[in-house]
Amino acid sequence: MVPGPVRAFLEGWHRLECWIAVVAFGFIAAILVVDVIGREFIGPLFKLIGYPLGATGVPASQRLSVYALVIGSFCGVGIATATASHLVPRVAFNWVPKAWGPSMDRLADLFAGLFLLGVAWYGCEFVLSSKATDLRAPILNWSVWPFQLAIPLGFGSAALRYLIYAVWPSARPIPPEFQE
Repeated sequence: MVPGPVRAFLEGWHRLECWIAVVAFGFIAAILVVDVIGREFIGPLFKLIGYPLGATGVPASQRLSVYALVIGSFCGVGIATATASHLVPRVAFNWVPKAWGPSMDRLADLFAGLFLLGVAWYGCEFVLSSKATDLRAPILNWSVWPFQLAIPLGFGSAALRYLIYAVWPSARPIPPEFQE
């Protein structure tokens, strides 16, 4: 049985990741729509009536969208883990007796959690190297490491969830194909 605080933590954490992803993808949609409307409608309209405005799109909108995409996408790693909606290859699923299923699931969760912790660690190394070299975004001239933090955080989120599932198997979500 999953302790109440652990379940509440998982639910709140999932809600936070969903909100971050919604904001990131909503930002992408909004900034690109405003950019296109400015470039394709407002600019030509004002030029037609004799008031050329010059560039009417949103400066660096595509670049900003890419950074929002990185944030939203890596939130998706944790969201997919929390909802069991990630792809699971069915290789070797029938190699052990069905009775071993719960133990194998725990072992798989432990392995996945440890593997993803390793990936998150390499993600941290990547972010730290960007910070150390002061890698900057073209056009914007912003440091990129704050955006890159989404990489280890996304993998770390999934890793921690898998480790929680290994300790409390009933915390694991039911895969969509078995929910009906």
